[in-house]
Amino acid sequence: MPRSINTIASAASGTGETTSGVKDDLSIQKYLSEKKQTVDQHLNDFLPSLHAHPELIHEAMRYSIFAGGKRIRPVLALATGEALEGDQEKLLYLACALEMIHTYSLIHDDLPAMDDDDYRRGQLSAHKKFGDGIAILAGDALLTQAFHLLIQIPQSSDIILSVIREICEAIGTTQGMLGGQVMDLTSQGKPCSRQKLQQIHAAKTGALLAASVSSAALLSGASQEHYAKLRAYGSDIGLAFQIVDDILDAEDPSGESTTTPGKDELHQKATYPSLYGLETSREMATQLVEKAIGQLDFLGSRGEILKGLGRFVSARRF
Repeated sequence: MPRSINTIASAASGTGETTSGVKDDLSIQKYLSEKKQTVDQHLNDFLPSLHAHPELIHEAMRYSIFAGGKRIRPVLALATGEALEGDQEKLLYLACALEMIHTYSLIHDDLPAMDDDDYRRGQLSAHKKFGDGIAILAGDALLTQAFHLLIQIPQSSDIILSVIREICEAIGTTQGMLGGQVMDLTSQGKPCSRQKLQQIHAAKTGALLAASVSSAALLSGASQEHYAKLRAYGSDIGLAFQIVDDILDAEDPSGESTTTPGKDELHQKATYPSLYGLETSREMATQLVEKAIGQLDFLGSRGEILKGLGRFVSARRF
């Protein structure tokens, strides 16, 4: 990983904190690992059994869910809830639903008609393992299961509806993930303005990351002011994450790419490095992270995990 990307994490040795008080790299890695284990245990409980009929679709769902990854979206939701002293049992329903939605999007992104990736996190993509038809259905099933999970959250119906509305907007066709994917597909091989590139990335990747934070804020009873600050944090982190993703796809010196290195260039996609250059792209990611963590001052010491996560997830590819 290039040194200029790695320094976004700003790790300090020994103390568990940087000089600015933000949790260091090792502390955040430990937090991520612990929360991932918790989320994985609940995902196993919330998904249909491998033995449930028809077995093949449930095998494909579980194959993709447990293919790896750091569970960034669920962890952001849990950390937001912790900072607001929310109910962790309720937040785990939300966290697992977010991971199911994210995984559905990855299954569909990898299809031949989309990004045409044969591998995801070092193993065969779902469509290579099970065929296109089952892969499509596995993605559909995970999306359906996610909303089935959301309506089971033991919370007032008004709040649950607000959470569902937040997530629907984040994955929808106007300013959400689906709209971003449409713009991404239709802009390949064509000139792309800087404004349009930001719009694509903010919708395709940033919207669900932002919703992971903002939906957890809603579920935890955040005030309107605090909700707005947390949503801004999530939006900036989401865009920074995608900029770094572009950088790592362009360089990938350590072989850490989760899909096929260089696929953006292969598909003639507009990226931040192609429009701004690598060094400027790194600077933009760093500035977005600093702007994001500045939104969390109202949390005091309760915001340190979110600050550390912001620095960490925006500096690495998962």
